[in-house]
Amino acid sequence: MSFASSPFTPMGIHSIQEQRDRWERKRSRTARELVQSEQSYCKQMDLVVTYFVEILKAKGTLRQDIRESIFSSIKSIHLINQTLLTHLELGRFGVGFEEFCTHLQLYNTYVDNIQMAKKALMVQVKQSKAFRRFKKLQESRPEFNQQKLEDLLTLPLQRIQQYKHFLRDLTENTGPDNPEFQQLSKVVKAISEVAQRIQDNARSHENHLQLRRVQKQLKGRKTRILTPGRWYIREGWLKTVPPKGTEAKPKMFYLFSDILLQAKPCSPIHPINVDKFACQRIYPLKECTVDKVFGHTKSQGGLISLTFARAKLLLMSDDQVDINDWYRSLCLAIGQLKSKNTVVHRRNELRRKPIRSDTDSQNTPELQQTCGIKRTMMLDEEVWEHSEGHSSSSITLTGESGHSTTKRLKPNEAPAAR
Repeated sequence: MSFASSPFTPMGIHSIQEQRDRWERKRSRTARELVQSEQSYCKQMDLVVTYFVEILKAKGTLRQDIRESIFSSIKSIHLINQTLLTHLELGRFGVGFEEFCTHLQLYNTYVDNIQMAKKALMVQVKQSKAFRRFKKLQESRPEFNQQKLEDLLTLPLQRIQQYKHFLRDLTENTGPDNPEFQQLSKVVKAISEVAQRIQDNARSHENHLQLRRVQKQLKGRKTRILTPGRWYIREGWLKTVPPKGTEAKPKMFYLFSDILLQAKPCSPIHPINVDKFACQRIYPLKECTVDKVFGHTKSQGGLISLTFARAKLLLMSDDQVDINDWYRSLCLAIGQLKSKNTVVHRRNELRRKPIRSDTDSQNTPELQQTCGIKRTMMLDEEVWEHSEGHSSSSITLTGESGHSTTKRLKPNEAPAAR
């Protein structure tokens, strides 16, 4: 008796079952790697808490505020990860990570404080001889595998990135009918937000370091580079082509998200500012247009034209790749700046209000009352001014109050009054 599949059995049933088996194998492999890496992570965190946080607190080598600035919420993070590890070892991935996400604020606090922690650690290593000796002694323990404290402090940040990849693979290989599918989908979104926060903070810190470096390269303090919202893009040497037929001169240019800075090197015989630059001009990119004059083909070098509100600049380079990179960077910076400055109106604001005539706009009750009072005052003044004069004609005027007033006119004004 043969157990071969019947020729009437649909082939799709076997392919669907094979696909589900592959998903299950991938999910099991991902789950196993996740549990193993979580065990290793918790072990490292336990070493940091035991041999650094607790011993420093017991010995009193550092003040409490300094310890908190260096280690932040690492002790609380260690506790919630131990709870997560218990769930993972029991195979409860959805429940474990769902409970873990309720404490993600601890990771957010740690992420936002990591740069301050590194700075505080560097200050204490330089200033405190006792802490420097303690740090070197603890790092020499075989449990740390020659890892420095600076590297151990970044473990929670690295773990968040690993969570994002593990959970994404785990969700992709979990069937929609699985009760953990919805839980893992929500967890992936929450973990991805924290991972994005880590990347944004790293980019912001790197940009701050670049702005400080450029600020130190410029002579004097008149040019302020460290401005909130400004991003460093690139720098390099370019030749400026003067409007007249003089020789093109090389200048140093710094491109930021909102300005283009032109500088020249300081005098080589200057005792202090030998390696610095003097700022010559700052071009705002808000109203700038950029055009490529030549350099479209595979010729040598290129020329780009920058038109500002009150100036025009021609930049040239012998390296065509370099000038093309400058052109793309300028176009991108100007485009992003204009898109930020674009005002988006609401639909209600774009509706035109009905145009009213001057007579309609003046017929409001308040305006009628005000105009009536003014008219009465003007008539009374005219009566007072002309009451003493002599004339052969008169005209009767009636104010808003209903009282008639006789106004004497001169002979030459009588026809006009009638």
